[in-house]
Amino acid sequence: MAVFKQRTQPETWSDTRGRAKHPWMIPFLAIEWALAWIAYWLSGWAFLEVLEYFGTLSLLLAVISYFSESGDRLKQKHYQAWQVINSAQSKGGSGGRIDALEELHSDGVPLVGVDVSDAFLQGIDLGGADLHRANFRGADVRNGKFVESRLEFADLSSANFREADFRRADLRRSSLEDADLNGANLSDSDLEGANLSKTDLRAADLRNCKWEKISDIRLADIFGIRNPPPGFEKWALANGAVSVESDADWGRTLSK
Repeated sequence: MAVFKQRTQPETWSDTRGRAKHPWMIPFLAIEWALAWIAYWLSGWAFLEVLEYFGTLSLLLAVISYFSESGDRLKQKHYQAWQVINSAQSKGGSGGRIDALEELHSDGVPLVGVDVSDAFLQGIDLGGADLHRANFRGADVRNGKFVESRLEFADLSSANFREADFRRADLRRSSLEDADLNGANLSDSDLEGANLSKTDLRAADLRNCKWEKISDIRLADIFGIRNPPPGFEKWALANGAVSVESDADWGRTLSK
């Protein structure tokens, strides 16, 4: 036991005092001698031994309780994260949603149908997240990370995804209408059935993306796209896309 143990009888005061090599050591030896006798007397009390057993048992029960309630604590944490997200719906600013979304995703919680429209989510990392049918309409998600994320049927329209990372993302049948993907990385992404009308694709990286079944690309700006797949530019321009460098010129094209 840590406190209670069988102790031997301490030496007499005269023996203890005799160990003092200097006069200034006598007060310290006196305190030590007195405490040794107190510990010796208390070591014979069965009551103290029982109390120590109770203390050890209480610690063991606390550890068992902590681990047995871990599932409830995790549920409570997820419930609070969803409260943060849902209470801030259709509101600007972050409102704690970046941390809440990343926390849920790191715990393996699907984010299917989550509504973060108009939210400020710059730099959010949701790589590999299940965002099926999520609503990012009008959100500011510049520099967001969506590597290998599932975004089928997601509403990404009018959102700002400048410099965002969509490598190997599943964007099938998603709506990217009027979205800003300037400088975004769409390498190896799947754009089957995606709506890219009026999308800003300037300087976007389209290396090896699956583009052949894009549903709409009218008035999308493809100026300066990087690593376009063979045949993409010709197809896009033939289906209504434009290649305009300046915002002003593109704006006039959209207003016609």
